[in-house]
Amino acid sequence: MDPKLYSQSLGYQNKSEGAAPGLLAPGMVIDRFELVEKLHVGGMAHIWKVIEVNHQGDSRLPLIMKVPRIKGGEDPATIVGFEVEQMIMPMLQGRHCPKFIAKGDFTRQPYIVMERIEGTSLRPRLDEAPLAIDEVIEIGSRVATALHDLHRQHLVHLDVKPSNIVFREDGTAVMVDFGLSRHDHLPDLLDEEFTLPMGTGPYMSPEQVQFIRNDPRSDLFALGVMLYHFTTGERPFGQPDSVRGLRRRLYIDPVPPRTLRADCPPWLQEVILKCLEVRPERRYQTAAQLALDLQDPSQVTLTRRAHRLQKSSTIATFKRWFFALGAEPAQDRANVAEQLDRSPIIMAAVDTDHATTELLQQLRETVRRIVLTEPGARLACVSVMRIARIGMDDLVDADGRSRHVKQLVALKHWARPISKALNLEEGRLTFHVLEAPDVAAALIEFAQRNHADHIVMGARGASTLRRLLGSVSSQVVAQSECTVTVVRAALPGAAHGADNSAVPPGASPTA
Repeated sequence: MDPKLYSQSLGYQNKSEGAAPGLLAPGMVIDRFELVEKLHVGGMAHIWKVIEVNHQGDSRLPLIMKVPRIKGGEDPATIVGFEVEQMIMPMLQGRHCPKFIAKGDFTRQPYIVMERIEGTSLRPRLDEAPLAIDEVIEIGSRVATALHDLHRQHLVHLDVKPSNIVFREDGTAVMVDFGLSRHDHLPDLLDEEFTLPMGTGPYMSPEQVQFIRNDPRSDLFALGVMLYHFTTGERPFGQPDSVRGLRRRLYIDPVPPRTLRADCPPWLQEVILKCLEVRPERRYQTAAQLALDLQDPSQVTLTRRAHRLQKSSTIATFKRWFFALGAEPAQDRANVAEQLDRSPIIMAAVDTDHATTELLQQLRETVRRIVLTEPGARLACVSVMRIARIGMDDLVDADGRSRHVKQLVALKHWARPISKALNLEEGRLTFHVLEAPDVAAALIEFAQRNHADHIVMGARGASTLRRLLGSVSSQVVAQSECTVTVVRAALPGAAHGADNSAVPPGASPTA
């Protein structure tokens, strides 16, 4: 992508003279929103109070703008997570989530404008734990109601924690921050691109640790962790910072709440420990059932959980550990597979940095024709940012801009004509920038892990050196488990596209 084009795409309107492009400041106007005041600086985003310019009418909804922090060198998951939130928020509605207003793309300025919830989050209450029992019950009931509403909208939040819960003035619980969430009707970009558990350590469910992201009962486990902390002042599984530490919750019982707090009623311990069961089928099956028990304790059926005062014995813990070793979940991810089976996955591997203009155009036209013949197809556009195997990489360009984001922008510019020509709705077209030292291996692994049905990629002109060492396209063709189409730019005097070749799995390229 032309650096000048990238630079121009980040220009804004600015009421104040002399502000540097890309730096946000009060008074600046981004699209139709004026920045008023910076409210919060987080590790992944800035939160700005904004107003809508030229707004019609007397009643104005208070607004905030969420802008990702992009300096270069940040975790790629934060960039993908912001894209996930941009996809999910327009799908949600109701009192239990902020109202979505607008969003800006990475090709210019990424942002999300949403309703500003005037209340405060639950985060400060952690420092005051343990809380009064009545308050614990009230918090749990309101949050469970909010989760049930989101689950009915096909969303699993997957990052339920006090800092992501805000209360409206009327007491309605509002869930925020959907960067780790999964929606049944949208692609799960985080699952497709990353191979580590996604979530916040203390609150992650056992199935999240095992890479399962489609079970709404994971949110109930996280709510159980919150209720435990608010009741006892302690976290049931500590604050692990490694996968090994996260896996301990597969076989280690938390200390029963009544052991840590004598006035915890048996029924509340029953509810909390039921939420914290390792196997989802032993938890509450819906957030509505949990809310109902919290609102009417008399109906809670007491089991051995309610009367437990000690952790499981060493022998019992060892047995659970032993069985946990072989209790890995199936890798077919049934619900996701059902969604993917409805339409093929077409993966376009695009080298925006090195391919010629002619090759990029020919590749785009080939992809367009293939998607046109598959009305239900999903198109995943993939680019690989090559990094060193050993040593430090320069993660920013000469102008100090993130190389990862720059490559993402170039990929989106490449695919824009396809999206316009085919009118692809949101969710059918996604973008993925992978970071890896071996380009071919990264493409092959991505295709296999995400069950791609067809890879379309370009190949530069042949040379003696490339024939001796092997090319990325030849490696992908030889090792991929799906059909591969290798696109070559038309040679001078040749028919347009004459060198394109579709290669079945495991075959060698024809060109």
